[in-house]
Amino acid sequence: MARAIILSVDDDPAVSASIARDLRERYAAQYQIVRASSGAEALGVLDELAKRDQPVALIISDYRMPEMTGIELLRQARGPAPDAKLVLLTAYADTDAAITAINEIGLDHYLMKPWSPPEERLYPVLDDLLAAWEATNASRYAGVRVVGHRWSEQSHEARTFLARNHVPYQWLEIDRDPEAERLVSRVGAAPADASGGAGATPRWPLVLLPDGRVLHGPTLLEIAEALGLQTRPLATLYDLVILGAGPAGLAAAVYGASEGLQTAVVERAAPGGQAGQSSRIENYLGFPNGLSGTDLSHRAVTQARRLGAEMVLARDVVALETRGSIHAVVLEDGTEIETRAVILSTGVSYRMLEAPGLADLTGRGVFYGATASEARTTEGDDVYVVGAANSAGQATLHLARYAKRVVMVVRGTSLEASMSQYLVDRIKAADNIEVRFETEVVGGAGTDHLEQLTLRHRGSGAEETVGASWLYIFIGAQPRTDWLPDTVARDAHGFLLTGPEITLLAPDAWTLRRPPELLETSLPGVFAAGDVRLGSMKRVAAAVGEGASAVNLVHRYLETV
Repeated sequence: MARAIILSVDDDPAVSASIARDLRERYAAQYQIVRASSGAEALGVLDELAKRDQPVALIISDYRMPEMTGIELLRQARGPAPDAKLVLLTAYADTDAAITAINEIGLDHYLMKPWSPPEERLYPVLDDLLAAWEATNASRYAGVRVVGHRWSEQSHEARTFLARNHVPYQWLEIDRDPEAERLVSRVGAAPADASGGAGATPRWPLVLLPDGRVLHGPTLLEIAEALGLQTRPLATLYDLVILGAGPAGLAAAVYGASEGLQTAVVERAAPGGQAGQSSRIENYLGFPNGLSGTDLSHRAVTQARRLGAEMVLARDVVALETRGSIHAVVLEDGTEIETRAVILSTGVSYRMLEAPGLADLTGRGVFYGATASEARTTEGDDVYVVGAANSAGQATLHLARYAKRVVMVVRGTSLEASMSQYLVDRIKAADNIEVRFETEVVGGAGTDHLEQLTLRHRGSGAEETVGASWLYIFIGAQPRTDWLPDTVARDAHGFLLTGPEITLLAPDAWTLRRPPELLETSLPGVFAAGDVRLGSMKRVAAAVGEGASAVNLVHRYLETV
């Protein structure tokens, strides 16, 4: 496959030559550098590249150009190059326009001219953007290939797992892609039942690995092991084991490992938690252009590993046992990991939408949460989103880049009550987003996938049946803590009690003479951080802070045992 494109656009010949020179010096070995002298010329180049199916990794454009500004060019570039990273070159006087473009067109970064020296002001920015593009853009890679059915729940889970673990892959859809049919005929598709008789359903997906191996309907653990991801602990005793690799768990891993604790993180699926599924986090301190949840989790995992933390992936924890001053984390296959302290950062999952017909269609048109990589599969379709918090708003805006129309189904009378204003403004400004207030989904139906929804207006009671193949649900928060022993106190909804909440709500659960530490559960030496904890803020920055604070409390605890 041809190299991906970096396109630079500037009407000033001297500036154009300068930026092209710097781009070639750093990136010519991996990318093809292309120049355009106007917005119109650049759009023509992009259209031609799209016809050739040649990927565009990054577009860097000057802001002030005659006939078409850089912002207008980048807005229109979303059509032929939907996955390209967008960078605007501005003068100091134009920074307000650039900041506006971040909200209006999803600008990834703006750079003020001059960018000299490029080693300090240009390359670090572009390196990060290109690394993020490479991690999420599947079309450039012929390594891992996933062949499956559009409405296969297992195919969806496999793709989500690969995307969230930053494993580049190529998705080939049965009945739509001739290459998928060819691969199935070549390698065969193992039937779902043991007999393999006539009419047996194939085991989707097929996962074809670079070394020639083919996995038929694999579990996430089998995929992880085949790819060489760490799925087993390397030691038998740790200072600290962190359960869950969302923002709180990853922050705890970074601080625990950096401060000399032998640290392991156990994650049942992939790093990032709910935040890892966000297409863009725009209110995280220090990232004025925002960053994707995938990018944030990838950076955090890399940092934690560099500092010495182990990441044990695709493993489910089923029990926590206490043996004197040692805790034992028990995995689903009976493997035990012993540790002197534990941080519970398992986060929450979206609450199930209790409406007839939806449960049977989960993974086949009905989804809880949405990864940024999924949006392209909805291209040209109508998509429905249930929820009115920030996660629903971010998903709606990202899906609207590809879907013909996105309909938000909101029980309340406004978005402002539960969503950040910057998201509300962008949703209101989008031409292909419709918000239905005082409305709820009360039913769904379909054969092999979702085909229609029933909506009810909460005020009038009037019901309407609409055609729909895609429903993304972002409602409520449900902690998965039922596997914990009774010695770990929880509230009626399963959220973990820590510190003062134990004394107030479950005083009999604490048995020591000293008071529990601020983030300590009712089981001494077991701490909680992030959304799984009662009273948490449900914000990425707060989860990161709690993860770091929990490590400080772990040190204090270990000094006493």
